Amino acid sequence: MNQDFIYLASASPRRRELLDQIGIRYHTHPVHIDESRLENEAPPDYVRRVALDKARTAWWAVAGKGPRPVLAADTAVVLDGEVFSQPRDRAHALAMLEHLSGRTHEVLTAVAVKLGAQEESVLSTSRVSFRELGAAEREAYWRSGEPLGKAGAYAIQGRAAVFISALQGSYSGVMGLPLFETARLLEAVGYATCVAQLR
Repeated sequence: MNQDFIYLASASPRRRELLDQIGIRYHTHPVHIDESRLENEAPPDYVRRVALDKARTAWWAVAGKGPRPVLAADTAVVLDGEVFSQPRDRAHALAMLEHLSGRTHEVLTAVAVKLGAQEESVLSTSRVSFRELGAAEREAYWRSGEPLGKAGAYAIQGRAAVFISALQGSYSGVMGLPLFETARLLEAVGYATCVAQLR
């Protein structure tokens, strides 16, 4: 079964750009859920739960429009067991960048797909190394406006690329939607990606 489009449970322009890259047609249906981390919840469990909650919430909102897959994702930056989500304000962003400076952190992105009773999810884990960042540089980066709305207060596809000395894992996963895993999940629920259609 091929679908003419999927629903993307996100307003993220980065996730839309990544779906465009691999030829996935989609309609956006952003959802708002409680993304608070549960007490003692391990970071991988946290991002996977939130991604599934987003997919389920969006599914029930659009189910009456016809059975099409719903795709959702959640990303977290993790260092020493601490989850760095999106910065609340300037001070929060600068503090996160200071912690990441000169260190290697993990970026966890969970992807979930729901189609009726079928639910699939997968976790992408990448390791990102930052060079040392000076205080003036961190402040200048904040003033660029790029840290807002980004897990860990940085965007690998933007100006923060100059901070990154090494990457092990998925570039698109660090952006917020690992494309290899996303394509496999969509194929698992019967959505033929552009590559699958060429076979």
